[in-house]
Amino acid sequence: MNDPSYFSLIVSAILVNNVVLSRFLGICPLLGVSKQVGTAKGMFGAVLFVMTLASFVTSLIYKLVLVPMDLAYLRTIVFIVVIASLVQLVEVLLQRFAPALNKALGIYLPLITTNCAVLGVAVDAALKNYSVVRATVYGTASAIAFGVALILFASIRERLALARVPQCLQGTAIALITVGVLAMAFMGFSGLAG
Repeated sequence: MNDPSYFSLIVSAILVNNVVLSRFLGICPLLGVSKQVGTAKGMFGAVLFVMTLASFVTSLIYKLVLVPMDLAYLRTIVFIVVIASLVQLVEVLLQRFAPALNKALGIYLPLITTNCAVLGVAVDAALKNYSVVRATVYGTASAIAFGVALILFASIRERLALARVPQCLQGTAIALITVGVLAMAFMGFSGLAG
């Protein structure tokens, strides 16, 4: 089986196989950090940094250490350690250079460590046997997909905060309905790329 072109890989990761709206990975930060677009953009930046670097580093470790030493069964544990280290780096940088954003992200920033979207993308790239470059491109495109979903959802939630929503649907109920409708809208891209 031939690897998809980079263009097809990027379009597929962002629109067709959106990590949040198609595979439903990373729902916790999607629901938790999507009340304001500003906070969603900050979370997107953090996830972009972590997912891109995690895809690069985990792919390198997988290709150069785990597979040659016949230790591929340690993939998930090693990937989690790498992701946790990168999240710590992001947290330290945000505390130093953007304390307001760090406070706004709150507990959701450390939770990137256990964000199944970040781990899922790294494992998916390993399972598809992507090269280091292809895995990094895939990770970056998946992070952009996460950001697109997060910012779109935050925009809709800001509008919903001004709308008259029936009492029984306020809060989490309308958020889940909205993300479901957004996921159905992204299903329209399903024939665009493989």
